[in-house]
Amino acid sequence: MRPYLEQSKIADFAKLNRKDRRSAVEKERTKELLRLQQAHQSKPYQQAKKNYRKTKPYIHLTFDERKTLVCDVAKVVAGWDYAKLFAECIDKVHFDPNKARTGVDEQAFEQVVSRFEQYLVHTSPKKASKHHGLIVHDNNETIARKHTALMREFQKAGTFWTSIEHIVETPLFVDSSLTRMVQVADLCAYALRRYLENKEEELFMQIYQRADRVGKRVFGVRHFTAAGCTCHICELHKAK
Repeated sequence: MRPYLEQSKIADFAKLNRKDRRSAVEKERTKELLRLQQAHQSKPYQQAKKNYRKTKPYIHLTFDERKTLVCDVAKVVAGWDYAKLFAECIDKVHFDPNKARTGVDEQAFEQVVSRFEQYLVHTSPKKASKHHGLIVHDNNETIARKHTALMREFQKAGTFWTSIEHIVETPLFVDSSLTRMVQVADLCAYALRRYLENKEEELFMQIYQRADRVGKRVFGVRHFTAAGCTCHICELHKAK
């Protein structure tokens, strides 16, 4: 969802077939890596290599084609009436770790876990087996250890808001590049962030339809920021 500089250097890029597009972009990228290497710019060189590696699967698509693809996926997600979105959006400017006695990451994780637990409580049948849930988490070695320890503590002593009786086990950590639903979660997070930071509504208005709610009030998504915020999230989080 960002312009690739190399594509702008290629004449009539959009008119080329996809094989020729890929070949032309790879040629431009090789030239740029050689330039950085010869200029002994180690840090920019390593960053460029990383960016090129992560975007390589998409270099045959124009920016408009990539944007259309992402919007199409968001529209599909918007139609999943069986799906519920839970998210905690924290403005770090207004987050005081000393007052919260926790970090931003831990606060967000605890909030999402608590809301997921409450959703399972409220949707469980009263005279039958209760619903259970499982957390599937993007794999990161450092985060995996931290969130596994946090989840064990939540299951033992509860979160600040609720006991944990419906979420089974600790999170299941998976490689997001191989797991489509984690990629969908990434898309949701991207849409929320772009809306809050850049006021971009196109993706947000699709994704936000899936936020867990009762009536008009949205419980599943919260925006932690200064009092008086009038964004869609804050307005619907306090709606009656």
